[in-house]
Amino acid sequence: MPPRPHRNQPSKRAQLNEAARLADRLQQAGYTKRDIARIIDRDPSLVSQFYTRNKGAAFVPALQQVLTAVETGGITDLPELTAIAARHTKRRTTASGARARVRTRALLITPTGSGTGRVGAQAIASGSSRLRPLIAEAARQGLRLAFTVRLAKTGYLHPSGSRTDSPGIRRDVIQRADHTEERSYGSAQTGGHDAADFARRVDAAGGDVTAAVHQWLVDTGRIRPDAHILHLEVRTWRPR
Repeated sequence: MPPRPHRNQPSKRAQLNEAARLADRLQQAGYTKRDIARIIDRDPSLVSQFYTRNKGAAFVPALQQVLTAVETGGITDLPELTAIAARHTKRRTTASGARARVRTRALLITPTGSGTGRVGAQAIASGSSRLRPLIAEAARQGLRLAFTVRLAKTGYLHPSGSRTDSPGIRRDVIQRADHTEERSYGSAQTGGHDAADFARRVDAAGGDVTAAVHQWLVDTGRIRPDAHILHLEVRTWRPR
């Protein structure tokens, strides 16, 4: 017969760190782990690590403010909660005291307007939130942008290399052995897209960059509504 557990042994739930406890309370208020990840502008895997790897200490002040906004202020809008969290999120520091690098952020835009951000399947599933600051800054600076998407060949409505699909940038079509295909939309040669317009699309999608790009592709008759984006890259530059 197995030994009976000690009555005084703390439960696993009682051993959660503060970030996990705050995340629990937000989930009780109706938010998912994916929602919480979007609010703190990180991947959902990090929120899971609040529970499994004792991470999240740097996000406690932000989560506390978000929880107060939800429970006391009655705020439920994700973009508004994201803005609240951003004001209370501090960057980690290295042993020397320097600011630590955050690998999940989009690359900074250079003085010439050049910037690039890429996301894969995991980040895409959570809305590609790391690309949102890149697009927002490009809009603020009045830049142009282009993007490359990868999805199953059957998800595209036009044949590979069609000028209707990607006028003037046929060379940017990449076919892969797994029956997926990368296609680029916009370039410096063709003029690209207005970053401000895409920033508005992202805002209208609640900050979900994946959804905004997907909707543009559907609205312009380039992909099927049920197609799934597997890779997304955004590039910016300053118009001449």
